[in-house]
Amino acid sequence: MVLVRVQVLVGFGAFGVFWGAWGALIPEVQRQAGVGNAELGVAVLMIGLGALGSMRPAGAAVDRFGRTAVAVILLLMAAAAVLPGLAHGARALMAALAVLGAASGAVDVGINTLASEEESRSGRLMNAAHACFSACVVLGALGAGLALERDLAVDRVLLVTTVLLAGAAVVVGFPGPAGPPSGASRRTHRRSGVTDRPLLVLGALCGLAYLVENAWQSWSAVMLRSVFHTGSGAAAAGPVVFAAAAAVGRLAGHGLTARLPQRQLLALGAAVAAVGTLGAALAPGVRSMLAALVVAGLGISVCTPTILSLAGEQARPEARSSAVAVVASIGYGGCLFGPAAVGLTASSVGLRAALCGVAGLAAVLALASLLTWYAPRQAEQAQQARKAARTLDAEG
Repeated sequence: MVLVRVQVLVGFGAFGVFWGAWGALIPEVQRQAGVGNAELGVAVLMIGLGALGSMRPAGAAVDRFGRTAVAVILLLMAAAAVLPGLAHGARALMAALAVLGAASGAVDVGINTLASEEESRSGRLMNAAHACFSACVVLGALGAGLALERDLAVDRVLLVTTVLLAGAAVVVGFPGPAGPPSGASRRTHRRSGVTDRPLLVLGALCGLAYLVENAWQSWSAVMLRSVFHTGSGAAAAGPVVFAAAAAVGRLAGHGLTARLPQRQLLALGAAVAAVGTLGAALAPGVRSMLAALVVAGLGISVCTPTILSLAGEQARPEARSSAVAVVASIGYGGCLFGPAAVGLTASSVGLRAALCGVAGLAAVLALASLLTWYAPRQAEQAQQARKAARTLDAEG
């Protein structure tokens, strides 16, 4: 249904605008809070810890209350979005980012569940939704950068993201065709549980995908600055180029899901990411590194959406959001600890060698996606049924 697809894209878009703006605002938030690099590192870590603590409860809430829960969660994130701009001191900033992280983790589960549910009804959506997120990350970063150049205060910029998130909550909360599951369905879900082996395997694969993606989001600017000695403005091209490539890759992945089995799409994306990551890590100059970053972004972009799509497909409808929450919360381990692991490795063997290790992990993801039987039979049957239905519609 068109309305539901619009709701999904609006939710992903507002989420992306906030995180794009946040990336551009970090130096100003640090200055306003009066914290050093070490304190900022600990504060940023609270985002991931907050998300890990909220994702499973959010999945249960969305299973029970459906779209209404997603709208409420978006409103909570809208309220949390302004907190970092009001923080003064390390403790206040850590508390603000912990609350923001908890809200963000809940939103992540909610909007991915909406995408998974709609995908189960009408087919391909997850990659397009994540493409919308990536594109809006770029727009948010550029918009926040322009606002800062015009001397707009950090709290004012964050207030704009609050308005966008609140507007997205209104759109997502508009009544659609699907409601929350029945009480009987919920009781069945509680008896059966959702943390089975396929979800754990998917969670591990998601962790690898998040690690590769966030390694470049976190370290591409640092590599440009420290290895090639670019200015701060030129160094910002790293994460922007990577995010733009991810947006394009996810749009391409949206089309490829109609032609390739998801296992093959995941393996192909991870293999391309491994080649691009190795090329960027060993690049002799800025231009070659940015070109390789495009390849890495195109490849890794399809991996997380494909894994989350598989998580939704393998679950019963009444437990879909809990299944997505399990996979996403395990995967967030890679998002949380991956950039830190790159930093620790780089301190011992150098940044280039550390990023070569990331390329190796992308290759492991490609191999594991082919060798591991993580997609249960009902998921493949559902995919085949959707293709058959689309063929009948086209013939009719």
